[in-house]
Amino acid sequence: MYRILKKEILNPTVIKMTVEAKFVAKKAEPGQFVILRVGEDGERIPLTIADYDRDAGTVTIIFQKVGATTDALAEKNEGEYIHDFVGPLGKATETEGLKKVAVVGGGVGCAIAFPVAKKLHELGCTVHSVVGFRSRDLVILEDDFAAVSDRFVRMSDDGTWGEKGLVTNALRALIESGEEYDEVIAIGPVIMMKFVAALTKEFGIKTVVSMNPIMIDGTGMCGCCRLTVGGKTKFACVDGPDFDGHEVDFDEAMRRGAMYRDFERKAREENCNLFRKEVDRNA
Repeated sequence: MYRILKKEILNPTVIKMTVEAKFVAKKAEPGQFVILRVGEDGERIPLTIADYDRDAGTVTIIFQKVGATTDALAEKNEGEYIHDFVGPLGKATETEGLKKVAVVGGGVGCAIAFPVAKKLHELGCTVHSVVGFRSRDLVILEDDFAAVSDRFVRMSDDGTWGEKGLVTNALRALIESGEEYDEVIAIGPVIMMKFVAALTKEFGIKTVVSMNPIMIDGTGMCGCCRLTVGGKTKFACVDGPDFDGHEVDFDEAMRRGAMYRDFERKAREENCNLFRKEVDRNA
């Protein structure tokens, strides 16, 4: 059992939790993830490690309420427990030797992009962070990114936060203004990463993307998280989650990611109905 030490509401659908997990914290690195179960009979879900404190023995996760399990996790409060919290899993993001990097984050993917930007900053790398959200109401980690970025570009679809436009607009402007990057690291919705990779391919800039396909066991055994990268089958849980953005078949990844959308919607609705009935019964 893993105790929740701190819970923070970042926006109406995104929650930040600090969890007591000393063995995970001891080995965690940016880019890695955990697999957790909220309760004994719950499903296994992967969540990226958003931060960690080795001395305190804590791991921070940031998640969006998108289904029955994340809704159940969001109902947990400080002092309560998560049943399973396994990790760190996956390969850490490669940061050594990089001198200048553009970190591109979109939406809740910024929770994954931030620890990468932080690690690069700690290593003395020049970090340009390009971060985008649909609107100001959905912004998370603004101060955190500002603290670790030599240049911080804010973008929003509706113009209520930073500049109006897409992260690809801002990245193109930086590159065309003469900024030269050893690497671009893009983390966010698959469609966003697809277009970032298409842009950087024009300029011949190495690009790494963090993939988040459907995942169950996290050990490469089930095969659910398979992707096609460079024409070969890879598994996000053991080969990734970071991959060469110029080699990922994004269209296939998007099709696979949508396979269970109707099932997930039904499960969430059933979970919400059960919760409402419980509230009514206790009222």
